[in-house]
Amino acid sequence: MDDVNVSLFDHDWNTTLYFFLLNADEHIYMRYGGRDSASPDTYLNLQSLELAAAQGLELHREYAGGQIKPAPLPRPVFPREMPLLVERTFALNKCVECHLIGDFQNLQREHDGTLDKLTHVYRSPDIKTLGIILDVPKGLVVKEARGAVQAAGMKTGDRIAALNGTPVWTFGDLQYCYDKVDRQAERIQITVDRGGQSASLSVVLPPRWWWTDVRYRLSSVEPKTYFEDRPLTDEEKRKFGLKLDGFASQVTYIPGVARMKMVKCHDLLVGDIIFAVDGKDRDPLANTADLFIKLTKQPGDAATLDVLRNGERIRMPLTTDRVNFRK
Repeated sequence: MDDVNVSLFDHDWNTTLYFFLLNADEHIYMRYGGRDSASPDTYLNLQSLELAAAQGLELHREYAGGQIKPAPLPRPVFPREMPLLVERTFALNKCVECHLIGDFQNLQREHDGTLDKLTHVYRSPDIKTLGIILDVPKGLVVKEARGAVQAAGMKTGDRIAALNGTPVWTFGDLQYCYDKVDRQAERIQITVDRGGQSASLSVVLPPRWWWTDVRYRLSSVEPKTYFEDRPLTDEEKRKFGLKLDGFASQVTYIPGVARMKMVKCHDLLVGDIIFAVDGKDRDPLANTADLFIKLTKQPGDAATLDVLRNGERIRMPLTTDRVNFRK
């Protein structure tokens, strides 16, 4: 990736497979690729790739015929313009690999004080959170509509055609455009083709629509807590005398590495309930203690946990970790 224009080929760098269908003028017709946290190939198969290629050729014919006007090209940006990347790759005579681009972009943002975790860490929000279940071999044809999109009027058989006015042809396009939505947004507009007729749907974004499981990313700017948790229900909060609007959560999993001397960062046990971090028990964004820590702490930061264990309230220290995965 040493000489690739990362501004032109902008995408989520933690995807498994990504194609750009473009012409010699560097006009991008569409993207093919993307993934979710469940699997690297949830939305990838040969049928949808063949469909995308055919659509791309049709768009190329329209472009050549003047029916599509080229969009302004972004200012070129190359890996050598990222100081931390230069320091840790070029200066050491190492090549720049795909997975390094996104991580070093975030490391540079962290260094410069411009890192927005909702936007830069929680990339590629899961469309299933909106209730969109795609018939993957058919591209953007909806197999089932649930939740927010069902309430907005989306139906089985609809083909998603645009998001907030931007045409989309593949899941890669849809995920890319959805990822660009302002994290403070409350609604998005989805245009669907329904039997040859166009319909515009106003979709109310659910709370934490931007959240997605990012553990597979091995992000260097995400503080590692070495535990997983689930939010307590209102009934459970009442039972334990905890605030209904708090982020109290129960520990569901602790990896073995959390017990190693070189890593050890807490003394949590599965079943523990964390009801406060550094004396805070509520947050406008977080619904679990783990998410609160990841949104408010930097890797290596310490915190004090208020924990409920077998009816006893205890306090314990926690130290987060920074993961480095350079070869």
